Amino acid sequence: MTTEDAVTAPGATEAAVSAAAVSEEAVDTVTRQAVDSLSATADPRLRDLLTALVRHLHAFARETRLTQAEWERAVGFLAATGQACTDTRQEFILLSDVLGLSMLVETVHGHSAPGTTESTVLGPFHLTKSPARELGDSIDLVGDGEPCVVSGRVRAADGTALPGAVVDVWQADPHGFYDVQRPDAQPPGNGRGLFTADTAGAFWFRTCLPGPYPIPTDGPVGTLLEACGRHPYRPAHIHFVAKADGHAPVTTHIFVAGGAHLDSDAVFAVKDSLVKDFIPTDDPCLAREFGVPNPFRHARFDLVLERA
Repeated sequence: MTTEDAVTAPGATEAAVSAAAVSEEAVDTVTRQAVDSLSATADPRLRDLLTALVRHLHAFARETRLTQAEWERAVGFLAATGQACTDTRQEFILLSDVLGLSMLVETVHGHSAPGTTESTVLGPFHLTKSPARELGDSIDLVGDGEPCVVSGRVRAADGTALPGAVVDVWQADPHGFYDVQRPDAQPPGNGRGLFTADTAGAFWFRTCLPGPYPIPTDGPVGTLLEACGRHPYRPAHIHFVAKADGHAPVTTHIFVAGGAHLDSDAVFAVKDSLVKDFIPTDDPCLAREFGVPNPFRHARFDLVLERA
């Protein structure tokens, strides 16, 4: 009840009005004191971030009338999220992803100059270093999926090739698992590769068609999704990070056109420009040239970088 409610409520007493006013003043005092305590923070950006965080957290608690039991449950959830993190699993990134925060930060700060590749989330599985590979190498070290070739160029928005650009790729296997999730079934580095574009800015590699998959649901984030009645699935995709001298790096995906969950990605990362055809190709000569069985899938994707 606000002070105004107490005043206008039928039968309101002076004591009720006074109690409401005191309560509101006490709440304001706590927030003011917490904000004031940050005034000596030496780093101005840190001071601004913490000040805004305190104000928004306090406003959330006031708006929702957060109870002590709810606060304790939230603290327990965050503690469990931290405890679920390992060298090969980042539950906090996963939490940020499913709340849309990762995509929001990427949208606010992502590179979206006209004609450049749109950015999207890094995801929680870029935890191990991709092995350096030669152009045309396969990142599929298991070979139990539909063969696929991905090719493209790294260039500037004006079409200028960016020779020597570095292209880092990683993906799930056809069953929807990354190498770090199933070390008993996938060798380290499966589905990963670090490629250097040629003098024309071109790159290409062999792989398998990735499958859609559920994000890990055996931890706190999975419990949260279940409580919200949300599914955990991501559409099939391949991750890219492209870098070139004098240009801003881009973190992005390509999504397999026509696949499931494109309209309900659990981490809100799908953008129309990143949905690409993985074209069924029946061409024995081209298959021999690429070094893949025929028929195969072929996806073409140019990475267009913004000047730094």
